[in-house]
Amino acid sequence: MRLNLGCGDAKLEGWVNVDRLPTFEPDVVHDLEQTPWPFEDDSCSEVLLNHVLEHIGQATDIFLSIMRELYRVSEAGATVRIHVPHPRHDDFINDPTHVRPITPETLAMFDLDTNKQWQESDAANTRLAMYTETDFKMTDARAIPDPRFLGEDGKPTVTIEELLETAKIELNVIKEYHITLVVRK
Repeated sequence: MRLNLGCGDAKLEGWVNVDRLPTFEPDVVHDLEQTPWPFEDDSCSEVLLNHVLEHIGQATDIFLSIMRELYRVSEAGATVRIHVPHPRHDDFINDPTHVRPITPETLAMFDLDTNKQWQESDAANTRLAMYTETDFKMTDARAIPDPRFLGEDGKPTVTIEELLETAKIELNVIKEYHITLVVRK
């Protein structure tokens, strides 16, 4: 099964489209903050959260429950694609429904191998994979530049490294992240 979580009006054919609002006429009406989700363990091969994760889980315990559920319903090797606005972009800042910044660094905390490295080196990083008994390996994390950093050909006018450094001190440099996780069980 492929899940399109928080689909809104962007329903996908061949996917189970899930949203909390019945007005969007999803296949399944469910609030993702309410766990457990109405899906069997290990039942999903692919999950899409397209501009969803930043809207849910404002309270840490709820966010961690969401990540546990995502892991529970995903089969070993499942792909989880997450698109989120960059937390230093007006698209994130101006929307009052955005309750949690999501970055590649946030999601790396759910990688068990990374947690074990942190444990061995006595790093202060929070070992969320260990705490939540989850394991998501990040296989891709792309920073999508704001259009003002794109040339006429649609390609960035500076290197991605320069964009990432600039985004540390300026707003509206990176528009969003496209992140891919693979579930390890």
